Amino acid sequence: MFNLYLFFKSLHILGIILFLGNIIITGWWKTMADRTRHPAIIAFAQRQVTLTDYIFTAGGATFLFIAGLGTAMVGSLELMHIKWLLWGNILFLLSGLIWLFILIPIQIKQARMAKQFAVDGIIPDTYWKLGRFWLIFGTIATLLPLLNLYWMVFKPV
Repeated sequence: MFNLYLFFKSLHILGIILFLGNIIITGWWKTMADRTRHPAIIAFAQRQVTLTDYIFTAGGATFLFIAGLGTAMVGSLELMHIKWLLWGNILFLLSGLIWLFILIPIQIKQARMAKQFAVDGIIPDTYWKLGRFWLIFGTIATLLPLLNLYWMVFKPV
């Protein structure tokens, strides 16, 4: 027998795995690539950061959003009146806004620079400055969904 609630919940968990897994691992290996200070390694990593964010971060976020709404609707959960759901949505939204308005624009700028320094081998200071902003805001954008994980699992009242 098909259970729509469990279907949406399963998609929601898949979204969590894709979303959180990618933002944590991407932050790690981009940081490690930058630490090498080797233009070809950094350029490759930067291209992959952008690509995996489009596929896994955006894909996971889409699953989270659609399946979360579906689970709430099928489970008759009121999104704005249940504290843990409200906080979960606020944290998800804040993380998404950081990605949309800060991190993705930085990644696009860094990816453009990486194309050039992959060829000429000279990494501009602007890349490193943007990298510091990416690390700071990326950490915040990662901690917010981790807090969200707490709200979704423990459902505090």
